[in-house]
Amino acid sequence: MITFALKTLAMTIREWIRDREIGGFPTFSVDDVRQTFPDYSEQVIKNELFRLSKQGILCPVYKGFYVIIPPQYAAKRMVPPIYYIDQLMSYLNKPYYICLLNAAEILGAAHQRPQKFSVMTVFPKSSVSSSKNNSLVWGYRKEIPSDFLLFKNSETGVIYYSNAELTAIDIVHYEQYIGGLSRAATILDELAEKLDFRKASDNLFNYTSIATIQRLGYILDDILEQKEIAEVLHSELLTYVKRFRYIPLSTHKTDENAEKNTRWKVYINSIIETDEI
Repeated sequence: MITFALKTLAMTIREWIRDREIGGFPTFSVDDVRQTFPDYSEQVIKNELFRLSKQGILCPVYKGFYVIIPPQYAAKRMVPPIYYIDQLMSYLNKPYYICLLNAAEILGAAHQRPQKFSVMTVFPKSSVSSSKNNSLVWGYRKEIPSDFLLFKNSETGVIYYSNAELTAIDIVHYEQYIGGLSRAATILDELAEKLDFRKASDNLFNYTSIATIQRLGYILDDILEQKEIAEVLHSELLTYVKRFRYIPLSTHKTDENAEKNTRWKVYINSIIETDEI
């Protein structure tokens, strides 16, 4: 115990970071540094972390949270969020899942690599400015639908992401964050073979709105001609709610004089065109 204490006291912050890296701990917080070096002043710690960040040894990805840059990302001095997202969310003590285009990419349904990394978590919203890490896009729910999450191993542990059905619902519900309904339809076209909405009304529909299901159903049915998937979704919708009202396809445009889709009760006030895959 005494030997360990003497070793810690003799260490520099740089040496401690190197030890963490070797030990398989690629992230840490400022609090971790404070606890390890209680005799260091706040200014000394701040200056050292700033210097190591400037040298490309560290990457500050959130207020008070750092990633040790591994060799494969050293040239760009940037680390992709998938490398550290699980550790960051553990640090924030919040549940999460990778969502939208990033979840679609993991599921094999994004023919263009997303420019941003979308993460869904719970309220309250973060008070940290996006300028601190502009690669992360945050979405918020009252609760995380954990029954509809998948997980896989990453370079640094396990990551959680939405399954095909939750991803489909999210990209329609949050279409403004991915480039609109045409982009959503393009992703849905790629995702279709993985979709299975049987028994979705048992729980999944509790995490979205009826309007989102209507829009999703219309896109699958009329735009993508995925009739079998749409039929299952329609049956589940009628199980969940016996009657539903007309809603606009796009909430950004007027539905005055718009054509009606009577099956899904959607005012077709927007033209959806999918990209060639």
